[in-house]
Amino acid sequence: MGEPGFWDRPEEAQKTIAQLKTARRTVQGFEGPAKTYADLRDLFELAQAEADAATLDAVAHDLEALEAKIHDLELESLLGGDNDHLGAVVTIHPGAGGTESQDWAEMLFRMYTRFCERKGWSYNVLDLVPGEEAGIKDATIEVNIEYGYGFLKSESGVHRLVRISPYDAAKRRHTSFASVFVFPQIDDTITVDLKDDDLRVDTFRASGAGGQHVNKTESAVRITHVPTGIVVQSQAERSQHKNREFAMKMLKSRVYVHLQEIEKARLAGLTEPKKDIDFGSQIRSYVLQPYTMVKDMRTGAETSDVNRVLDGDLDLFVDAYLRMKE
Repeated sequence: MGEPGFWDRPEEAQKTIAQLKTARRTVQGFEGPAKTYADLRDLFELAQAEADAATLDAVAHDLEALEAKIHDLELESLLGGDNDHLGAVVTIHPGAGGTESQDWAEMLFRMYTRFCERKGWSYNVLDLVPGEEAGIKDATIEVNIEYGYGFLKSESGVHRLVRISPYDAAKRRHTSFASVFVFPQIDDTITVDLKDDDLRVDTFRASGAGGQHVNKTESAVRITHVPTGIVVQSQAERSQHKNREFAMKMLKSRVYVHLQEIEKARLAGLTEPKKDIDFGSQIRSYVLQPYTMVKDMRTGAETSDVNRVLDGDLDLFVDAYLRMKE
């Protein structure tokens, strides 16, 4: 950074600073756990000498928490992509199949919010459109933590559910699909030029249970980026101003990713980028009948504890994906 002319190249300077920040965070992140381990070791030896069973149990519990922390730090050290340090925007859409797929989309929505809660991560629900009978038609979650995109990018793709349908009187087995896409939550170091003339802004009444203020006014906002055809909407807040702000954040992230895909396609010599998730390219299957199994098609990681996964324990799959990429 002290090199002559370093600040004359702002874009390169920003990348260098981001890399330095990542390296410093990784090193400093291990200093705390190292001290905690040393303290627990001393406490263990003291408790063992005094045959203090209660303290030994407490040390064992703290060691489990420390192990989880070190595991996350180890994975964080694998996050070296340009956008990995950013927060994340997660969108969930049901596939064809009506109520079945909408119910599956809601199960995924709960899985990701529970994942954030397990990790102690801050998140906001920017958009949640309920289905007519059950489930959801659409959901968008903003995960406001550093490295959120790096940890969650493994979830982009099509998720497949096989189960005995609770909506089928004949109790037949059904297969449902839902797509998940994870965008980086762009920050001040990334500039996306969105011209007002390229935007179409519509307001409408938010969906949901009747009688609420959010349903009585046109507080929901939908923004269309005309050149790319990208559409985003937000209706989680009562304030139209807040919903517009959230929608613009989502739009910037999606346009940024779209432009990145175009550049990747150009460099790869392809004719055009992939714009949408193909429902034939599932990344993970969740089977509840006739046996229980969750299997990731990319990494081969699998577990029979489906309920634990649906309750937000995704560490196995995040770990396997990041190590495969590394």
